[in-house]
Amino acid sequence: MNNNENIRNFSIIAHIDHGKSTIADRLLEYTGTISAREKKDQILDDMELEREKGITIKSKAVRLEYQAKNKQKYILNLIDTPGHVDFSYEVSRSLTACEGALLIVDGSQGVQAQTLANVYLAIRNKLRIIPVINKIDLITSNPEEVAKEILAISDLEIKKEEIILASAKENIGTMDILEAIVKKVPPPSGKIDSPLKALIFDSVYNSYKGTIVYVRIVEGSIHVNSSIITMSNQKEYEVNEVGIFHPKMKAMNKLSAGEVGYIIAGFKDVKDVSIGDTITNLKRPAQKSLPGYKKVTPLVFCSIYPVDNNEYGNLKMALEKLKLNDSSLFTEPESSQALGFGFRCGFLGLLHLEIIQERLEREYDINLIATTPSVMYRVTTIKGEILNISNPASFPTKMEISKIEEPFVNLTIITPSKYIGGIMELIQERRGQFKNMEYLDEKRAKLDYQIPLSEIILDFYDRLKSKSSGYASLDYEMCGYMISDLLKVEIMVNKNVVDALSFVIHSDKAYARSRKIVEKLKEVIPRQLYEVPIQATIESRIIARETIKALKKDVIAKCYGGDITRKRKLLEKQKAGKKRMKKLGKVEIPQEAFLGILKLE
Repeated sequence: MNNNENIRNFSIIAHIDHGKSTIADRLLEYTGTISAREKKDQILDDMELEREKGITIKSKAVRLEYQAKNKQKYILNLIDTPGHVDFSYEVSRSLTACEGALLIVDGSQGVQAQTLANVYLAIRNKLRIIPVINKIDLITSNPEEVAKEILAISDLEIKKEEIILASAKENIGTMDILEAIVKKVPPPSGKIDSPLKALIFDSVYNSYKGTIVYVRIVEGSIHVNSSIITMSNQKEYEVNEVGIFHPKMKAMNKLSAGEVGYIIAGFKDVKDVSIGDTITNLKRPAQKSLPGYKKVTPLVFCSIYPVDNNEYGNLKMALEKLKLNDSSLFTEPESSQALGFGFRCGFLGLLHLEIIQERLEREYDINLIATTPSVMYRVTTIKGEILNISNPASFPTKMEISKIEEPFVNLTIITPSKYIGGIMELIQERRGQFKNMEYLDEKRAKLDYQIPLSEIILDFYDRLKSKSSGYASLDYEMCGYMISDLLKVEIMVNKNVVDALSFVIHSDKAYARSRKIVEKLKEVIPRQLYEVPIQATIESRIIARETIKALKKDVIAKCYGGDITRKRKLLEKQKAGKKRMKKLGKVEIPQEAFLGILKLE
């Protein structure tokens, strides 16, 4: 079975909710990889969050064994991929480890923006693509129309008869899919007798076994007790265990060229393993490492602080463990006067941020405060220095700035034609620049825009879904930096700047957003025994203000009659106390304030 002629490595690419996880379930059941007792929906989506949200977040690998119609036995390695735009880096890593991909398209929804993005990613990786139209059992399904859409994808060289019709729910077409994988996906090209080259495409941390790396063996073979070396940092290890995913981890004697599995080798420090690195044999090393993955650039930044500052050490360790499993996460320590010690983190998008925050709270039991997300701005100073700044609190003063550039993205939206008007209005509101529009058929259109990234990271996706009754889909990719008229707005509470609430915004929208923020803070900050002003300022010019009225304490309640001078004396004493308290008093800003601002449009 070590003949790699009988190995097929493939991935599944699809838009969210097109039935990718259900098709994976059917393949596992049909090949007997899982027993009837282990059977459950979304078996590869084992993370609680994935099952709750109905999406795939992490790539998963699983080995299937299939006896084809030609009576040959094949090893099929499935590397499952996420479908959401924020996890496209996970998809690109999975595709690098494969030779083929199943393209799943919902028979009632047709080709979506994210489907197109992932198809072109697969074409760039020279993968053999097998198209599958899923959900053909639905009344609304229209396989004829969807087939035309698939055939219309440029650079996708397939014939109509190659498209497989399937229904994962009704178990239709499962065998056709397996036969197509065996016949059309090429076997791995690596040689078993060459020096070892293993590509690390993922890794997880286990409290008992340390770091477990997921590998695709490109050349050579690896077995227990062999000595290995990671090529990026030249660190040496002894292999304790190798194995495959079936779908749980199953130990083997060795892994050979073309196979996908895991290695446990006492990787003590979570920082020692980097995704995209090459593992080779210490005694017979490879001359050149594998190309690995292109460095990913975070698009959305936000600061994360523990509610209890004693949790800082736990947060640091939790982030290191998550980075091991998610190399697209960027972190650096920072401190804030209002919130104490925390981390500035970079994410691939807002869903990515939300998932990381939820994983930190659930898996590591840390209560967090997250600041409003922002993007990386490029600031050119009057002296000619170019600064990349993601934290509004670090912005230089207006006098020192020559120009500010912000990141723009190419935005692609596929929508039913009847929603075009509302969607165009939404994008123009967000400073989008129209590029192109084409009709895919009489009912659906594709819109191309250039838009500032900062305009789509907060609530854009939700607004798009409500404008299109949930039918529109979007994809975006970075296209560069452009000059914009941006301002830094600072929020002051009781005349003290709260650095965690500072933000950068286009000059046209500065007043409206500042007004909303000070009104929201007035609602959520508890009243004090003295008056608390809340101000939004640009370069010390106040543009919006609200005042939290003082709590009244009736100091003259105990005076029954008597001389007026006694009452006056008590009121004067109270006035002096309030003045002193206002100077020394510290206004605690509750977590709800940060969460409330995050939810503002």
